[in-house]
Amino acid sequence: MSATGSSDDPWVLKTPPGTSEYTMHRDDTAEPAELVCRVGSTKLRYLARCLDDVPAMLKAHGDWMELGSADEGKPAKDGTLEAWARSADNPVGGWYGLRNGYRGRFAMYIPPLLELLGLVELEHNPRNNRIRVP
Repeated sequence: MSATGSSDDPWVLKTPPGTSEYTMHRDDTAEPAELVCRVGSTKLRYLARCLDDVPAMLKAHGDWMELGSADEGKPAKDGTLEAWARSADNPVGGWYGLRNGYRGRFAMYIPPLLELLGLVELEHNPRNNRIRVP
């Protein structure tokens, strides 16, 4: 990993199927800290605490979990990472996504960063990818 994850040196990532490239950096000046994801000209923001919360949840889950990525306006499939990332039962009591209208797609953009940081294993199939802790 050569990038530092700062705004000047963001991580360059690919979606789980490997079809699209995007960048992400950590913004510790925000309160609370955020992960800023740039996909083309679109900017998405997620709570940075997900880097701790997702592996902890997956460890408790104990097995592979389907990603189930979905846009904010579409329902997330039950039992998926995307559903957990918007559930009132997660550690933040709702959405990890912060930008209204763009809070979805958590399960598309966060797992590759978790994998890069060595926190999870991630499948890279054309569809229906899953995630687990190593």
